[in-house]
Amino acid sequence: MAGASLLALIDDIATVLDDVAVMTKVAARKTAGVLGDDLALNAQQVSGVKAERELPVVWAVAKGSAKNKVILLPAAFLISAFAPWLILPLLMLGGAFLCFEGVEKVVHSLFHKEEKEAEHKEMLAVLTDPDADMMAFEEKKIKGAIRTDFILSAEIIVIALGTVKEAAFVTQVATVTAIAILMTVGVYSLVAGIVKLDDVGYYLQDAASGVKRAIGRMILRFCPFLMKTLSVVGTAAMFLVGGGILVHGVPVGHDVVHYAEELVAGLALVGGLLKVLMPMLVNAIVGIVAGAIVLLGVSLVKPKAVSEVA
Repeated sequence: MAGASLLALIDDIATVLDDVAVMTKVAARKTAGVLGDDLALNAQQVSGVKAERELPVVWAVAKGSAKNKVILLPAAFLISAFAPWLILPLLMLGGAFLCFEGVEKVVHSLFHKEEKEAEHKEMLAVLTDPDADMMAFEEKKIKGAIRTDFILSAEIIVIALGTVKEAAFVTQVATVTAIAILMTVGVYSLVAGIVKLDDVGYYLQDAASGVKRAIGRMILRFCPFLMKTLSVVGTAAMFLVGGGILVHGVPVGHDVVHYAEELVAGLALVGGLLKVLMPMLVNAIVGIVAGAIVLLGVSLVKPKAVSEVA
């Protein structure tokens, strides 16, 4: 009997772990867009410090990110246990906020270029001034990155929780915790790699081998392109993920997507391709429109909010 009970327990544990693995893969796909934005924003925010201080700054932000998860995870599990009806409204709020962030980033890049140039000049002045307080500069960078991480982490955890809201509570806890750990380790490992990529380029550029020097020059040319690409992809992901949350959170959302798919399916030559792309297109359109509405509302309530949002 004891042996049978032990085997039953092992079987139950294996079943739970299998469920967690499957749920984690699904949740990872759902949160991939926000993770891309998290990576882009953190790489941008921790850049600009002196080369020898880049990794310590990334490590400080990573520790702050871990503390954020310690606060957010219990709060998410309490909501799931005692107020599961809050998950969908929180998801919708998170989706709307993602859309707002995306539109705000586009507006800021188009109409506030002088502010970005002024920030860049200020950063260069600090880095070239031997009397500048670099500790205060780094502290400001770290606090800003941790604050950004808190918002994005909350969005990711809520999205992950929404993905597993029908699962058993133990599976919810294990899955969302796994996503939080993978997110922290994965994002900040990549951030560390990105901010040190230019150092690798400079090192290879000074090598004796002509091949290594050529690779170093290629890396240095690639770095600005990588940062710009991450920013663009992260912004697009905001609309796709945020719009997708809003579409699927509304009862008629599935019907709208299905109707749009059927509408284009009959088109000659491109019908099949458009049918596959239509859900993404609908999500993007809803995301852009929703973000513009929220931005308009925020600007009416607080006119300076558009330029203040990081």
